[in-house]
Formats: sequence, structure tokens, C-alpha cells
Amino acid sequence: MRVIIEPDYERMSKWAANYVAARIKQANPTPEHPFKLGCPTGSSPLGLYKELIKKYEAGEISFKNVITFNMDEYVKIPEDHPESYHSFMWKNFFSHIDIQKENVHILDGNAPDLIKECDDYEKAIEEAGGIDLFMGGVGPDGHLAFNEPGSSLTSKTRIKTLTTDTIIANSRFFDNDMDLVPKQALTVGIGTVMAAREVLLVCNGHHKARALKHIVDGAISHKWTASMLQTHSHAIVVCDEAACGELTVDTFKYYLDKERGNLL
Repeated sequence: MRVIIEPDYERMSKWAANYVAARIKQANPTPEHPFKLGCPTGSSPLGLYKELIKKYEAGEISFKNVITFNMDEYVKIPEDHPESYHSFMWKNFFSHIDIQKENVHILDGNAPDLIKECDDYEKAIEEAGGIDLFMGGVGPDGHLAFNEPGSSLTSKTRIKTLTTDTIIANSRFFDNDMDLVPKQALTVGIGTVMAAREVLLVCNGHHKARALKHIVDGAISHKWTASMLQTHSHAIVVCDEAACGELTVDTFKYYLDKERGNLL
């Protein structure tokens, strides 16, 4: 696992965006051989998306030959609801770049058969040739996508019931009313993420410090599902200094020293 420590959220977001853009440009995607990008939602990746939009607007990168697969979506929430992840992605990213609508894949939480929807999503990823780079955020309890504590570390796309902690955390998007937060979601599994050729996780803020400690310095555990990234051959965690509050001094210095002189 590679750990990048940046001074603040802005620098963290820029580093992550530079990395993603570099990978897409190196792939030189075409209609026949597109780049497959996994996308998260939530507050953590907003800076990353803003930086990628800037790169597109500056003519540095195109998403015309990029296929995206989102991590998750709420169950039984209208697709045009302001807090659906469909709305989130189009508002904060897709509507600002040149991605083709048919290349966007987001789980349908209103599908008549949710189990089939999840199975079909896995098949779509497989038929696309797998995901080249899966971006992700992490919850304060170490969950990745909606793979809550206790989730299988080999899980695939499926229906998940959200924990009380996640419902409380997400209630800020629903007028702080827990009753308005959907209680289930469709989510890719930890196994789905681990199957990607690369994974890039962004982690920021003091409230993520405990999670980062377990992800980077703890044992691999289903109680901290993002800790599974320790076993991925090409996993990068990009964090700000605020998120490093519970790392030991030796661990903090080790990752800073390790990255000195390294390029993307």
C-alpha cells in the first residue's frame, strides 16, 4: 500500500486528481479500448471531482472514452431526488465534463428485481473488461462504499442495510432527519473493488483519523472493511494531515520519507 500525506484537503484533492488524470492519459483510451473508472460519492471526493473538472476545462484531459461505474445508490429513492447518487454525480461531476451518457453506470435502487440489478452490474463490469482504477472515499468507521463493518471482505455487488452510524452521518444531507435517510442501499462489494487494477482512496479530516489508523496500521478486519486494501498490489491512500492524528509518529514519518523524490 502506498500512502500519500498532503498538508490539507486542497492539496490532497489535487494530488489525487493529478494521479487519476495521469492514468487516463497514459492509457490513451479509444472507443474500442476505453478507460474504466470507478466513482465514489460523498463529501471526500468533491475536491477530487472539482480538480478533474478544471483539468477538463483547461483541455488537459478528456472523458469521452471513459466508462464509469459508481460504487453505490440508495434503495427506493427517486433517481431525480436531490440526494440520490445519480443526482450527486451529474451535479458534481458528469454534467461538467465530456463523458457520454451511455458510458455512465449507476446502480438502480428502484429496479423491480434488486438482486438481478446487482448481478447484472457485476456482469457489466466484467463485460467492460474490469475496472482500471477505482476511486473511493472512506467512512469514519472504515467502511468502503456501503460495505459496513462486518461485511464480507470478498463480497460482490449486493443489497446492504445501513448501520445506525451511517444513517446518522448521512442525515446531514436529509435536513438532519434520520427518518428521511434510506435504510438500504445497493453497493459494490469489497471483492468488486479489490478486482480493480488500481484503487485510490481519499481520506480527510480529524473524524477519519481512527479509520485511517486501522486502514494503514491495523490488522485486516471485516470490522474496518477498507483495511482490505492492504492486500491490493496497487492501492494508494491519499490523506491530509488532519486524518493522520492517530497514526504513530514513526508511521507518519515513514510514509513521508518513503514518498520523498517519488513521482506519480
